[in-house]
Amino acid sequence: MKSMTGYGYSESVGEQFQLAVELKSYNNRYLDINHNIPYMLAPYEMEIDKYIAKVASRGHVEVNIRVKNLSSDVALHVDEQAVKNYTQAFATIAALSGKALKPQLADYLGSEGVLVSLKGNDSERYRLVLFQTLETALSQFNESKLREGESTKRDLARLGGIVNDGLQVVKSHANELEQMVKDTLRARFNEMLGDQNYDENRILQEVAVMLVKYSVHEEIKRLGVHLKEYFSLLEKEEPVGKRLDFLCQEMNREINTIGSKSQMVELNIQVVKMKDGLENIREQIRNIE
Repeated sequence: MKSMTGYGYSESVGEQFQLAVELKSYNNRYLDINHNIPYMLAPYEMEIDKYIAKVASRGHVEVNIRVKNLSSDVALHVDEQAVKNYTQAFATIAALSGKALKPQLADYLGSEGVLVSLKGNDSERYRLVLFQTLETALSQFNESKLREGESTKRDLARLGGIVNDGLQVVKSHANELEQMVKDTLRARFNEMLGDQNYDENRILQEVAVMLVKYSVHEEIKRLGVHLKEYFSLLEKEEPVGKRLDFLCQEMNREINTIGSKSQMVELNIQVVKMKDGLENIREQIRNIE
């Protein structure tokens, strides 16, 4: 089991540049990757995403990559044609103004297009270091997700135990609940009819109808099946967050039905405990893949 929350960091230092990769993730319904990377690494965005998808199936993942060049990769280019054009322009201005004009070196250097800086943009030279550093960061990232997931798994097992304990108490009182319904109905019939003759079979038919309405045996059975699947999912390696969320909806339906049918204080107390445990479970599974 993996948490959707994770963190990983790695840094590599070479002769030409220093490269750092930082990964952070938070809860999200789907896998959403946000990039904050230098422009020269933009061609690798899709490939970076494929690496991330190997260790994260859901969550909002922030990828921060920083590059610091340790040696200059700037080349300077003098545009000879631009120098000639400016020289001609200065001469024309002098002729038209009738004033002597002797251009200085600074006049050329300050003119646009004369001196051009060419910065290297060869993304291929970063590739090897980039993905080596990314893999190290992803390893840390994955380990942190597993650690957090293991902690969440233990808590989910504990909370599932609370729901299961409540179910066992409800199960132990199920027959008592049916008997209580029978006794209540008999008492009501006796109260209304007194010593008058009445059809015993008709009473039994009414009791049977009421038992169908108030019996919780079916809900107990279904909730037990759901809990068995719940504990089974906790042991699986693949992402189970969405399946657990659906299962919680089904368990909540059965618990609510038991609560609506219950006529016993003991059962109502257990229903409250089960609902509280289930709500905590739903809070926790929002954090797992």
